Amino acid sequence: MRRWNGWGDENNGMELPPGGVGFLHERVGKAAPLADASLESVLARTPSSRLPAHPLITTDAETRVRHARGQSLPDWLAMRSGDFLYFPDGVAFPESSEDVRELLDFCLARDIVVIPYGGGTSVAGHINPFESDKPILTMDMGRMNSLLELDEESQLATFGAGTPGPHLEAQLRARGYTLGHFPQSFELSTVGGWVASRSSGQQSLRYGRIEQLFAGGRVETPRGTMYIPTFPASSAGPDIREIILGSEGRMGVLTEVKVRVTPLAEKEDFYVIVFPSWTQAKIAARELVQGKVQLSMLRVSNAVETETQLALAGHPKQIEWLERYLKWRGAGNGKCMMTVGVTGTADQCRAAKSQLNALIKRQRGVNTGTLLGHKWAQKRFLMPYLREALWRDGYVVDTLETATDWDNVDHLLNKIEANLRAGLEREGERVHVFTHLSHFYGQGCSIYTTYVFKSGSSYEETLARWERMKRSTSEIIVNNRGTISHQHGVGKDHAPFLPVEKGELGMCAIAALCREFDPQQLMNPGTLIASVEEPQTTAKKAIKRGDAWTT
Repeated sequence: MRRWNGWGDENNGMELPPGGVGFLHERVGKAAPLADASLESVLARTPSSRLPAHPLITTDAETRVRHARGQSLPDWLAMRSGDFLYFPDGVAFPESSEDVRELLDFCLARDIVVIPYGGGTSVAGHINPFESDKPILTMDMGRMNSLLELDEESQLATFGAGTPGPHLEAQLRARGYTLGHFPQSFELSTVGGWVASRSSGQQSLRYGRIEQLFAGGRVETPRGTMYIPTFPASSAGPDIREIILGSEGRMGVLTEVKVRVTPLAEKEDFYVIVFPSWTQAKIAARELVQGKVQLSMLRVSNAVETETQLALAGHPKQIEWLERYLKWRGAGNGKCMMTVGVTGTADQCRAAKSQLNALIKRQRGVNTGTLLGHKWAQKRFLMPYLREALWRDGYVVDTLETATDWDNVDHLLNKIEANLRAGLEREGERVHVFTHLSHFYGQGCSIYTTYVFKSGSSYEETLARWERMKRSTSEIIVNNRGTISHQHGVGKDHAPFLPVEKGELGMCAIAALCREFDPQQLMNPGTLIASVEEPQTTAKKAIKRGDAWTT
């Protein structure tokens, strides 16, 4: 059964190895966990629903609690403390586009706010209820989870928008196909959520981000039903697909998603290569991507992340032998790991590996083979469970991600890390910070930074620590040529920073679209854009101040 106050299935999890706990003691200090609230105590504080009865809506307390928060760090602290603040008044479970249409019409007639809900994996506050004089309905798309059509000639598949990653891949693989979209949230996140938040999967080098995979579909909006046709390409004005991509439920509910699928690959391998330095690893990654070597994925860990991964891997004897071998090969202190995926036909894989090996040699990399690579692949969707393991030992972990051009990568990365590392100095606390580059383009790449710190003496203190680091680092990102989000969307948490990135006219355009599709402003208000009434004022304030924290 899914956890009510954390990530994933109660039967799944990760344990920190003894050496890993000692590593954190050394880097951050010994910590003490905070006490968790019980589900019973939260249920006792859940207010009565304000919704009128409807056959598709349930108003029982536990269902509402389980749909009240996502997976951001503030969400985590709210669930663990039991201090949720706000709950949806009810949860609907539509089973078809017609059910969604009926529910929207019901809400429009009664002035009810609607929050679309996919897998509940948002880390930016997309699905959170808020203080409102109006009743709030969360619309859970989880029962719309089937493959509706597969056009093998055009290689197009149509899914219900609530189809989660494993279910989607299982239905395609039974027919010999894959979508190839594997975000870290793959276990729970849905195809509709991927489109709504402009998601990126770990193997996007081969299959593309969701914007390359999304071909069309059906959207139920307050103004009516909109069908997005599938064209291989079109020059007929602005692309309506792009309006829905990243719309985060502000313009309607995506009910059917048409995606471009690929026949299953003949061969796939993952390798771990270790370079003597960050510079050599980064240059190797850039040359691989700009040279268009047919890889399916790349990930480059900086020296601290490499050290952390080895410390948390367990198997200390094997890691010790690996360290000795790498040092003998010239990759000692400061070494950086690169994880590479090679996917395709046997001929494509041979050609890619030949090009890869030549570049590794030029940058003095050490190819450790497929053992570590396949261990990474086996565990890649378990990493969200690490937060649970760390929490039990009194540690808090969170991430920040952005993307920028190659000429700005080191500058922005260093500023992000330095700010986080010093974030709790005035309290005499240390923060363990490490980064990897996780998605690559000819123009630049994404920067994905993880930071670990001790929980405070209370939930309030812990949240205040996070807010200080999150706010100041987000300001650094948007004011130093970084996007506020490369792969997790905007939600409510990032909305205050969006004006710096989009500019005054851009914010006005987004607000105009929201007003056009949703004149009553009942669709997920506060998400993506704080207010559709004053986007110009918000943008001017943010740009004038030179930062984005305007709310």
